[in-house]
Amino acid sequence: MHPSARKQPIPMSGVLPETRLLTSRKRFVVLAAAFLGWMFAGWEMSLLPLAARSVTIGMLQDAPDGDWIRSARSRLLSSDVSESEPDPDVTRLNRIVGEWFARYIAAFLFGAAAGGWVFGWLGDRSGRVRAMGLSILWYSVFTGLSSLVTTPMQMCVLRFTACMGIGGMWPCGVALVSEAWPDVSRPTLAGLIGTSANVGIALLGIVVRQIGSISPDWELTPDSWRWLMVLGTLPVVLGIGVLLRVPESPRWLADRHGAPAPGAPLAEVLRPPLLKATLSGIALGTVPLLGAWGSQKWILPWAGQVGAEIGQASLKADTQTWWAVGAVIGSLAGGWLATLLGRRTTYFLVSLLSLLLAQAVFAWLTPRDGLLFLIPVFVLGLVATVYFGWLPLFLPELFPTRVRTTGSGVSFNTGRIVSAAVVLSISGFVAAMNSDYARIGSVTSWIYAAGMIVILFVPRTAESLEELDQPRET
Repeated sequence: MHPSARKQPIPMSGVLPETRLLTSRKRFVVLAAAFLGWMFAGWEMSLLPLAARSVTIGMLQDAPDGDWIRSARSRLLSSDVSESEPDPDVTRLNRIVGEWFARYIAAFLFGAAAGGWVFGWLGDRSGRVRAMGLSILWYSVFTGLSSLVTTPMQMCVLRFTACMGIGGMWPCGVALVSEAWPDVSRPTLAGLIGTSANVGIALLGIVVRQIGSISPDWELTPDSWRWLMVLGTLPVVLGIGVLLRVPESPRWLADRHGAPAPGAPLAEVLRPPLLKATLSGIALGTVPLLGAWGSQKWILPWAGQVGAEIGQASLKADTQTWWAVGAVIGSLAGGWLATLLGRRTTYFLVSLLSLLLAQAVFAWLTPRDGLLFLIPVFVLGLVATVYFGWLPLFLPELFPTRVRTTGSGVSFNTGRIVSAAVVLSISGFVAAMNSDYARIGSVTSWIYAAGMIVILFVPRTAESLEELDQPRET
């Protein structure tokens, strides 16, 4: 046998032959598991933004000094608080709700960042499937436990813990799908994975509205919100199924076959030659995350506040649903647009349009406008989430197989750390702006201008996992 022939049965680079070890059925199982895992992650991550006002008022009004909160809540529901001289207790209550909303978001972002690092590392060391299944179980169990909390700070702690699983799901699912399917399918698959979280967000808004329409006792109010956290336990069944039935990435198995025990993937992505790729990924992940969680999410407490003033309890759920339906379309198109227009051009245009649309929504409209508000919210969700179909395509192209989940996890989730720090600082900003959620959203949406600048300095990628792996193994 010719010596070169001995290298072909199990290539260390993870080139195309080993992807054939998965049948079409197994590849669809992988895709379905990753789609559902990230869909339920979207469901979980949108629970508290949707319920934050009810959660905060509900726990504070039951505290020993909660009499003034109950009184303010009662006056808010029975009078017009938008007159020239607003009720000072109502103003104080809205400020406190806004400050805790920022803390909940920060707890989510810090927790997801920590989980992305931890479960991303586990995905490279112990396998994508094991890390993904554990991530799903993690976010399901701890979200369910948050139904038992009695103070907003306890909610922050459990939110941090639960969201570690959400952060771990993304890099493991993206790496597993990108390695299980041939490169020709990756733009479509990136869009599917990117859109799955927004499907979960949309579904939650629909479910909350439908449950609330069954009986007033099941509306999302300060007196009835714990059932929503219990719904967060539903993905436990999926997590168990992933661990038992989903096949492991053949590319990851091939990369480990006959190789020495893996080194420290985290250290490798934080030093040359991969450090430049990691820093690029961090910058690219930070802009859409900070735009989503530091700016656009303020639409929900804004809609909740206005809904309370006009007696329309469903306004916040309606707003989330309209945004999320647009987001489903936008993130689904992300991979296709990146292939059609180019990675860099797509990112630049999305940043520009997101800035313009966010300014229009926050500066010129109000939730009182009905469809005139909800339709632009839909368009903003569509455009600003193209990023999340773009990132699953682009980030895996930055890193070779041996460190792919670690590199993708560090890139995407370090952006969450930056976003969390900014959002946490906004808790004081809320008070300075007198809980004017529209102004807060308008100011913070300028982060999209940074995206237009960052993409100009990002190097081009190989756009092929085989091309990326092969040179490092020869």
